Amino acid sequence: MKHLARFAATTLFVAGTAGAAQPSSRNGEHDFDFEVGHWATHVKRLQHPLTGSQTWVEYDGTTDVRSVLNGKGVLLELTMDGAAGHFEGLSLRLYNPESHQWSLNFANAASGVIATPTIGEFKDGRGEFYDQETLSGRAILVRFVISGISKNSVHFEQAFSDDGGKTWETNWIADDTRKS
Repeated sequence: MKHLARFAATTLFVAGTAGAAQPSSRNGEHDFDFEVGHWATHVKRLQHPLTGSQTWVEYDGTTDVRSVLNGKGVLLELTMDGAAGHFEGLSLRLYNPESHQWSLNFANAASGVIATPTIGEFKDGRGEFYDQETLSGRAILVRFVISGISKNSVHFEQAFSDDGGKTWETNWIADDTRKS
């Protein structure tokens, strides 16, 4: 029980909602404007996260991103192929004007289910988004980071933690380059 309380407290702290913290007054409604367009993507995915595995698989594909809901949302479609096969995914990113945070909602076409959204915001040109999920029956934290943002490129990393955020294992790395 003590571990669960620490885990819940860590989750609240990590997500930036601990205690009576005030939401940011920064309007981040246009944080994802940079991403609208057509991108070539290169992805490295750790095949078996949090198992000690060091086996990575690589994919190449395209990401198409468009603005929805009068700019308060972004819809991303990802299609890629690699040694591990074909992959299709969809991400709906929605801005909450009350909390000034984004929810990133992802669905893999193979499962047909929207995963638990990661929630977060951008600060100093870097987006950090967190959630709590289960992996093989264990509670884990998920961190999704967007960095290296420029007009023609962007870097994404996802990591898992099974120790309440003390350590993180990166399991998804994507580098996108804008297509002309």
